[in-house]
Amino acid sequence: MEESIHIRDEFIRLGQAMKLAGLVGSGVEAKIVITDGEVKVNGEVETRRGKKLYPGDAFEFDGNLIQVKKNDHQVS
Repeated sequence: MEESIHIRDEFIRLGQAMKLAGLVGSGVEAKIVITDGEVKVNGEVETRRGKKLYPGDAFEFDGNLIQVKKNDHQVS
């Protein structure tokens, strides 16, 4: 299933993104599945939970594909 998360900052770290997407319940759980090689970023296995994800990146875990998008709700 393909979903997306929206970020306000320039980037989000992989572990935080997994929690935001509801794929894991805690940072510890994120660390375990990432270091075990169960997460892909842009199609490649990623083992660093601190990996920076930018809008346009995608990560995959347990059959879920999550796109990172920029939250465009800014006041001009």
